[in-house]
Amino acid sequence: MPPRLTAGHAVRRLRRRRAGMLAVAALALASVAASRLPLESQEAPTPPAGQGRAAPGAAAAPDAPGAAGLLPGMPPPDPNDVYAADRPGQLSPAVRGFRARVYVPTASGTVEVIDPRSFRRVARFAVGRLPQHVTPSWDLRTLWVGNNQSNSLTAVDPASGRPVRTVPVDDPYNLYFTPDGRRAIVVAEALRRLDFRDPRSMRLRHALPVPCEGVDHMDFSADGRQLLASCEFSGELVQVDVARERVVRVVRLDAGAMPQDVKLAPDGSVFYVADLAAGGVWVVDAARFRVAGFVPTGKGAHGLYASRDSRVLYVSNRGAGSVSLISFATRKVVATWHLPGGGSPDMGGVSADGRVLWLSGRYAAEVYAIATRNGRLLARIPVGRGPHGLCVYPQPGRYSLGHTGVFR
Repeated sequence: MPPRLTAGHAVRRLRRRRAGMLAVAALALASVAASRLPLESQEAPTPPAGQGRAAPGAAAAPDAPGAAGLLPGMPPPDPNDVYAADRPGQLSPAVRGFRARVYVPTASGTVEVIDPRSFRRVARFAVGRLPQHVTPSWDLRTLWVGNNQSNSLTAVDPASGRPVRTVPVDDPYNLYFTPDGRRAIVVAEALRRLDFRDPRSMRLRHALPVPCEGVDHMDFSADGRQLLASCEFSGELVQVDVARERVVRVVRLDAGAMPQDVKLAPDGSVFYVADLAAGGVWVVDAARFRVAGFVPTGKGAHGLYASRDSRVLYVSNRGAGSVSLISFATRKVVATWHLPGGGSPDMGGVSADGRVLWLSGRYAAEVYAIATRNGRLLARIPVGRGPHGLCVYPQPGRYSLGHTGVFR
C-alpha cells in the first residue's frame, strides 16, 4: 500500500485545486486558441500500468533518443554523459562573476538568500504570492522566481542578487527551457497546460493542453527532441515532441502513483521519476517511453539530483527525512542518509564543487546542507515557512534546462 499523504501535502493539493477553480474564467479567455488543438480522447481505453498510449493525431515517436538527430540549434552533448559539462569548476564565462548564493523561495512571498560558505542568511527580498521555484535561464544570466498565486515571474540579477523586474504569466508553478534555448516552458499546473513562451520576454507563443492532472516536473531526452513530464494527481507521465510542441503519448503508472521530479540518466538511456506516494523512483525507458522498473527509496520520494561525477542520483525522501543514493550503473540504492532529528528534505541542488547537497525543508521552515562525501548534516538553517524549490547558484554547465537548475 502506498503511504498516506502528509497533512501538508494535502493542504497544498487542496490549495492547487481551489486555485484551478478560481482560474476557470481566466482559462476560458486565455486558452481559446489552445482549445482548438486536439485533446486526448476521454473515451480512449485505459492501458495496463506502465504502458503508453499514443495521443490521437500525434507523430510517431522515434525508435531511439538519437534516431532523428539532435534538436536543431541544441548544443551537442557528450555522447556518453549528458552531464559531462557539469563537472566541478566548469563554470561558464557567463556566470564567473556571480557570488555563490542559495536562493530559497518561501510561502511568505519572499526569497531568502544564504551564503553557502558561512551557512548564514545574508538577504531577503519580496516577490509575489506563493513563489514555488527559483529557475536559472537558458543563457544562465537571469534567475526567474515563479510566483504561482500572483500569476507572475520575477527576474533576479545573479550579479547583484536582487530582483529587477516582474512579468505577468499564467499559473507559473514551474519553469523549463527547451535545449535549443528557443522557448521557455511555463508549467501551468492548475490550468493543465504547458505554455511555450519567448525565453526573454516570456510572451506566450503556444499553449499546449495536456491530457492529465497535476503536470509539474519534466526533463528532456539526450537528443533534446522529446520531453517527459510528470502528472502528480492522475498518476501519469506525458511525452511531448519538443519541436512540434505536441503530445505524443501518455504513460500510466500504478494506481495511486504521484509522480514528481524527473531526471535523465547520464547515458540518456532512461528517465528516473520520483513517486511521492509509492516511496521510490520509477525507471522509464527513454527510447520507448515505457516503465522499465521501480527502485524503492523512502517515504515521500520527491527531488532528484545527479552528482557532479555522474555516478549517483540523490533522491530526497520528504516523508522519511532522508536522502537515498541510486547508482546510475546498477540502478540500485547504494546508501541512505538520514537527517539527525528528522526533517522534510524537498527540492534543491548540488554545490558548484559537488561537495554539498542543498535541500529545502518543506514542512520544517529550514534548509539543509549535506556533505556529499558521507551524508553528514553540515548545517540546518532557519528560513521562512514553506521553503520549496531552492536554487544553488552559480553552477557548472553550458546552459540551463530550468527547474531549480538542470544544467548540460
